[in-house]
Amino acid sequence: MNFKKAAAELLGTFLFMTIGYLSVGAIGAAGVPTSGLLVVPFSFGLGLLAAIYAFAHGSGAHFNPAVTVAMVLDKRTTINDAMTYIVAQVAGAVAAAILVLLVLNQAAVSAGITAPGKGVSDISALVIETVATAGFVLVILTVTKRISAMAPIVIPLTLVAIHFATATLSGASVNPARSIGSALVGGDLSKIWIYLVGPIVGAVLGWLVFKFMDDGEASA
Repeated sequence: MNFKKAAAELLGTFLFMTIGYLSVGAIGAAGVPTSGLLVVPFSFGLGLLAAIYAFAHGSGAHFNPAVTVAMVLDKRTTINDAMTYIVAQVAGAVAAAILVLLVLNQAAVSAGITAPGKGVSDISALVIETVATAGFVLVILTVTKRISAMAPIVIPLTLVAIHFATATLSGASVNPARSIGSALVGGDLSKIWIYLVGPIVGAVLGWLVFKFMDDGEASA
């Protein structure tokens, strides 16, 4: 086990999720009308940007089990490292949710639990999470290989776009660790299966599209 890599994934996910989770609590605590559709997406996106710049040199900045799965499939990460990464990512997200619980309250954590929106079925939410994660992973795999210097900007902005598109529909998780943290500490695991299955299947699909396009360019 590489403890430096594990620490980078844990601390990076903790920073990323702390900013995102607290933004949900901030909406509830705001004394003036505030649009969560602006605050929360940018908080998660900018939180990811901060985590990337702080810890990418230590682990490559996955902060998401779905991304780690895709990196294993693309042979950029070993299975042993991946197992360590995923444990660290979940631990970081849970720690972030506990922090929100301690400094705010249970309601603030519960408000951040990812769940299908009003009128959206579980299956629809599953499809949305799968497709959104596939797109997210495709962007990550492509930009980190083709124009790595732009990755710290492109990846967070993609996450912001995904939040704008899916937050009120599926909860905009695209990250099992993100959903586990708020669901576990928030005390509601009833919908967690959506946010485990969807992102992992999406990661595989995103990698398959990346591989198809990458192999196609290589043979052209």
